[in-house]
Amino acid sequence: MWDNPRLLNAAAGFLTALALVVFAVAALQLLLRSSLFPLREIDVSGALAHTTRQQIDEAARGHVAGNFFSVDLADLRGALEALPWVRAVQVRRVWPDTLEVEIEEHVALARWGGNGLVDEQGERFAGSGGEGLPLFAGPAGSEAEVTRRYRVFVALLAPIGAVPEQVVVSPRHAWQLRLADGTALELGRDAPGDPVESRLARFVAAYPQTLGRMTQKVDHVDLRYPNGFALRVADNRGG
Repeated sequence: MWDNPRLLNAAAGFLTALALVVFAVAALQLLLRSSLFPLREIDVSGALAHTTRQQIDEAARGHVAGNFFSVDLADLRGALEALPWVRAVQVRRVWPDTLEVEIEEHVALARWGGNGLVDEQGERFAGSGGEGLPLFAGPAGSEAEVTRRYRVFVALLAPIGAVPEQVVVSPRHAWQLRLADGTALELGRDAPGDPVESRLARFVAAYPQTLGRMTQKVDHVDLRYPNGFALRVADNRGG
């Protein structure tokens, strides 16, 4: 081997490369532990209506240990995204001593059952409040579908000035609406060639000649019939 220049050159090249790798690892470890690059500022941006700077600072505490180079950005992002109203977070380093944190909050569209809210993307989150928002309910995992149908129902009901304030889908995928005036609409399940949207559209088309002319209050409409619907008039008797 010692009299083979090619093998000697290859061995020398390998040892040189190995030394460079060891040096790079050592330099990286030194850099990550160095006090020469302190993290001095976390710059937060985003349209924040429900998340306070105090909440952000408390969530970030313990996830910004070390210096400018050693902070685990993914770990910090996960801690901030665990805040109730935070939907997404982007974090990046800005030389020489700053982290830029951009936060996107959920925009609440509706309440979900008795626990949490649903945002405009149909994502459920753990925010509180929501007074005055419509109420959605359904099996776990149906949030996006309920949100999509809600928008369709709103558009279909607009010509008669009705607004759904409650949208419920049962575990058997039967749909029910409650309008702002208290009227319940029983839509039932989707059927081949007759989705619930078609039944609601027929109801809206017939409304001016039916409910629109009635003086009595209707509290329930069953739309699960192929060629019509059944009404239940509210009992206004006192006593």
